[in-house]
Amino acid sequence: MKITVVGLGYIGLPTAILFAKYGNTVAGVDLSPIMTENLNAGHLHIEEPGLAEDLQQALALGNFHASTTPVSADAYIIAVPTPNKQDLYKSCNTAYVESALMSIIPHLKKNDTIIVESTIAPRTMTDIVQPMIENEGFTVGEDIYLAHCPERVLPGNIMHELVHNPRIIGGITTKCTEKAAAVYGAFVEGEIIKAEAGEAELSKLMENTYRDVNIALANELAKISNYLEIDALRVIEMANKHPRVNLHQPGPGVGGHCLAVDPYFVIAAAPEQSPLMQVAREVNNSMPTHVVSQVKSLMAEHTGNRVTIFGLTYKGNIDDTRESPAMEIKEMLIESGFDVRAFDPHVASEILTGEEACEDSSLILVLSDHSEFRDIPASYTDKMRHQILFDTKNMVQTVSDDVTYLNYGNLHTQKQAISI
Repeated sequence: MKITVVGLGYIGLPTAILFAKYGNTVAGVDLSPIMTENLNAGHLHIEEPGLAEDLQQALALGNFHASTTPVSADAYIIAVPTPNKQDLYKSCNTAYVESALMSIIPHLKKNDTIIVESTIAPRTMTDIVQPMIENEGFTVGEDIYLAHCPERVLPGNIMHELVHNPRIIGGITTKCTEKAAAVYGAFVEGEIIKAEAGEAELSKLMENTYRDVNIALANELAKISNYLEIDALRVIEMANKHPRVNLHQPGPGVGGHCLAVDPYFVIAAAPEQSPLMQVAREVNNSMPTHVVSQVKSLMAEHTGNRVTIFGLTYKGNIDDTRESPAMEIKEMLIESGFDVRAFDPHVASEILTGEEACEDSSLILVLSDHSEFRDIPASYTDKMRHQILFDTKNMVQTVSDDVTYLNYGNLHTQKQAISI
C-alpha cells in the first residue's frame, strides 16, 4: 500500500515507521521542516525504545520519506494532537484534525481509506469528519471509507504494543470497518476488534477515564491516610490482595496527552451525566498543590530554601513533559520563593547532573519514576544541606542511611515529629 501519515509525533511517527518496515510505501507529513529533514537524515526528535533502529531500517528499504505536504496514497492516517479547548468543560479541539483533513482532500480518489487515530470526542467522526468528506462530493461507505482507530499504547513500549495490542476499528459503515481493518493487517498481530465509530471513540476515552478515576481514588486515599496518620501504601497493598480489587498508586498528579485530557471530552459531551468523572479530575488536578503544601511543611523547619526536583516528565523513562504535574509543581515552588533545581536525564533541556542539582539542597522531590532514580547514590545526597527525600512515586529502592526517606506511606510520621 501507499500510506500517508499526517502528524509525526509520539504516535504518528512510530505508526508510519512500522508501516514502512513491513513493506509499505509511507509518506510522513509534519509542519516542521526541520523535523522532516532530520527524519530523512535518520535523526529522531522523540525518545522511544526501538524507534531509532526501525527508522534506519525503513530508510534503508527506501519505504519512508518525510515532508511538510501530503502526497497521494491508498490510505491516509491522521495522528495529530487534539488538545482541550479553553471552554467550561475543556472540550475537544478538533482544529488540527480538520486542518489535516483539508490537506489531504485534494489528493483523495475513489476507494481511498481515511483513518483518524487522534483521540477525539464522541460523534466527531459522524458530526465533523464525515460531513467534511461528503461536502467534497464523495459518498462515505461507497467510494471513501472512514474509520476511527484509536491508539492504545504505552510510551516506552510503543513499538511492541502497536504490533501486538488489540486494535479497535470503528468504521462509519461496515464496509469502512473492513477497509480500515485491511490497512492495519499490514503489521498488527493483536486482535482486530470491529466496531462502530462512536463505540471506538467512547471506548478509547473510557479506557483513560477509568484509570483517571482510579488514580483519583488512590490520591484521595493518600490525603485521607495522611490526615488519619495511617500508611496509605500499606492500605493499598493489603486491599489489592482481594481478588477483585485493583487500587492504583497515588502520585503527584496526572499528566500526559491522554489521562489528563481525554476525560474532559466525555464530560463536555455529557456534563449532566458525568459528575464522578468531573470530581476525579478535580482530585487529580489538586495534587500539585497538595505536594507543594507538603514541601512547604517539610522545609519549614530547615535553613536553606533549595529544592531539587528529580524528574519533569509525566511518567518514567520517557522525554514527554506534556501536561506533566512535575512542571506545574516546579513553577508553583518557584512562585513560592524556593530555589528550584531539576535533574532529569531524559529531558534534553535539563543539563544539571545529579550532584550539581543536589548541591546545598534541603530536599529531593521525586516526581517521575525514571529507572535512574531507583538507586540514589551517596554522591548526590552527600552534597545536600539537609538530607531529606520525598518520593511521590514510591519508586526509590536504595538511598543512603543518612537520608530521611519519605513517601505517601510514612509522610505523616515526619510531620508528627516536626509538630512535636
